[in-house]
Amino acid sequence: MTTDPDRYFIDGCGRCPLFATPQCKVRKWEKELKDLRKIILATGLKEEAKWGMPCYTHEGKNILILSAFKEYCAVSFFKGSLLKDPHGILVQPTENSSANRMFRFTDLEKITELVPFIKDYITEAVEIEKAGLKVESRPVNNYPIPHEFQAELDRDPVLKAAFYELTPGRQKGYLLHFSQPKQSKTREARIEKCIPRILDGIGLNDRF
Repeated sequence: MTTDPDRYFIDGCGRCPLFATPQCKVRKWEKELKDLRKIILATGLKEEAKWGMPCYTHEGKNILILSAFKEYCAVSFFKGSLLKDPHGILVQPTENSSANRMFRFTDLEKITELVPFIKDYITEAVEIEKAGLKVESRPVNNYPIPHEFQAELDRDPVLKAAFYELTPGRQKGYLLHFSQPKQSKTREARIEKCIPRILDGIGLNDRF
C-alpha cells in the first residue's frame, strides 16, 4: 500500500491491481482530489498515509480520510454521524452506516461551492474528537467472525468501518464465506480477495 500521501495523488492507494495504471480511480478524480487536499490542509490537520490513503489527523486522532471511488471522490469523516449537518449535505454511505458520513463530489464546481461548509464541518469534527465522543459500533449478531478476519478488522479501522456499514445481509454473506474453509490459509486468501469489495461497499454476490 502507498505510504506517501504525495504518491497517492499520482498512483493511488495500492490496494488493488489498478495501482499506478491509467485505470486507477484516483486518476479519474485527480483535479478534485487535489483541490480537496488544499482545502483540508488549510484547516491545520496533519496529513498522513494510512491504509494507502491520505488520512488527516488532529493530535494523533483520525478525523477524516480522502478517497476515490468509481462514481465519485469523497471526504469521509470517521465520526460523521455525530456531526450536526444543519445543511443536510453529508451522505450516509448505506442505510446501516453507524459512524461514517461523507461529502461526495463529481466536479470542481461543487467543491468550490461547498468550501465554507467543508471547513466548518472539519472544525466541528475536531471538536468532537477533543470532547472524546464515541460512536457505538454495530455488532454482528449470531454469526461468528473468523479470527483471521477479526485480526484484519482490528488492524485496519477503515476496513472495519466499511464492513459494519454493509447491510446485515451482506455482512452475513461475507462471514459465512470466510468461515467455510477448514484451513486458515484458505480463509486468509478469501478475506484478502474480498477486502477491496468491502471497502467499495459491495456485497459478496453483488456486481463489481
